[in-house]
Amino acid sequence: MCLAIPGQIVEAQEIDGLRMGTVRFGGVTRQACLDFVPEAQCGDYVIVHVGFAISRVDAEEAERTYRLLEEMGALEEDGG
Repeated sequence: MCLAIPGQIVEAQEIDGLRMGTVRFGGVTRQACLDFVPEAQCGDYVIVHVGFAISRVDAEEAERTYRLLEEMGALEEDGG
């Protein structure tokens, strides 16, 4: 089973011809490729799967997903 998680774009930039973003997933931030969602901007929520943002999602849906993941104990705070 594969899991895609919503995250909020906090920074976007072009790196080596790819549109990349810093995406926050609760308390964790990671880099994700934004090329598949060219309309996504900083502050938007996107669904990320294996390092690629694959679609936009509204903030309400993202928060609902975070609550469910927290209830399952599936979210961890980033230690660094």
